[in-house]
Amino acid sequence: MKSVYLDNNATTYMKKEVVDAMLPYLYENFGNASSKFYQIGREAEQAVASFREKIADILGAKPNEIYFTGSGCEADNWAIKGIADAYRNKGNHIITSQIEHHAVLSACEFLEKHGFEVTYLPVDEYGIVNPIDVEKAITDKTILISIMTANNEIGAIEPICEISEIAKKHKIIFHTDAVQAIGHMRVNVNELGVDMLSLSGHKFHGPKGIGVLYIRNGIRISNLIHGGGQERGKRAATENVAAMAGIAKALEIATNDLDENIKKLTEKRDRLIKGISEKIPYCRLNGPVGDNRLCNNVNFSFKYIEGESILMLLDMKGVAASSGSACASGSLDPSHVLLAIGLPHEIAHGSLRLSVGDDTTDEDIDYVLEVLPPIIERLRMMSPLYEEVIRNS
Repeated sequence: MKSVYLDNNATTYMKKEVVDAMLPYLYENFGNASSKFYQIGREAEQAVASFREKIADILGAKPNEIYFTGSGCEADNWAIKGIADAYRNKGNHIITSQIEHHAVLSACEFLEKHGFEVTYLPVDEYGIVNPIDVEKAITDKTILISIMTANNEIGAIEPICEISEIAKKHKIIFHTDAVQAIGHMRVNVNELGVDMLSLSGHKFHGPKGIGVLYIRNGIRISNLIHGGGQERGKRAATENVAAMAGIAKALEIATNDLDENIKKLTEKRDRLIKGISEKIPYCRLNGPVGDNRLCNNVNFSFKYIEGESILMLLDMKGVAASSGSACASGSLDPSHVLLAIGLPHEIAHGSLRLSVGDDTTDEDIDYVLEVLPPIIERLRMMSPLYEEVIRNS
């Protein structure tokens, strides 16, 4: 049976170059980077410094502004909770959006239970935050704005530069979750104008269990983990040197020839969108079109059926896809992102996310366009709602 992987927004495979970069630190150069009194420890320390420098150079940051974390979720949590704790004497108000990743939303919900107030900004029908709404939400107690760079479910690219100007004007710290953006758009902390930015290695062909939080120099933030001097005393944990090597190499590969890669991914994305729109009636493309959409993201809602059934039948045909964020796949509730853009529950339940990768072929897309329409038709023929539509048509 043919195997087609179209869930690259959930995770990606590790490229061979990434594995090769990691291997020496799993076997030969196994030293503890905090053990500086002998050669193998110093070699590990020097390696970590070089990885930090490489990541900083790619992101437009300084090496001492790059902090390694255990994941993108950890980076988001640290950014939000760490700022809340460090600046609680200044204020207790945070601004975010209704379509953020659960790592941001859950951290904000946690803070609400501890005396903080959170404004969850609405988005338009395409999933875009209005910068005017951001500025209107600011109070004299606002200490943090956190808006994602690009949405992981519907591919909406947010107006980060405009929001950063507003944050600067009001002297408010601005964090962005850029986990889904790397490899799909240019990410430079100075061009975006952000104070903090989160990344996760496994989203761009790096290893799982490693992330990055950029923290601009001068920003106060409470320590994440106590117990040692690692990450300049802010995140105590023995350095995962191999994973650091992996994320640095993966970031380098993901940002090389970026314009050409975006062009190729966009062509694949648009072929899928055009094919599904033409072959399947009663479907809706979720999210923006054109340049405001991530180059690899496709998200459709199909009326009168449920997304989970689509996924199971696609799996039987060898196609891996999702109905939204992998971090919420255990939930029976419809996507909070689709509800935020105004979809009713019954339509939001019938969603399908297809995210192409640089290894997705034209044959893969043709195969999906071959097997998906009969799956949708089969499920609809079992739907009482669809029977009524047919009777009345």
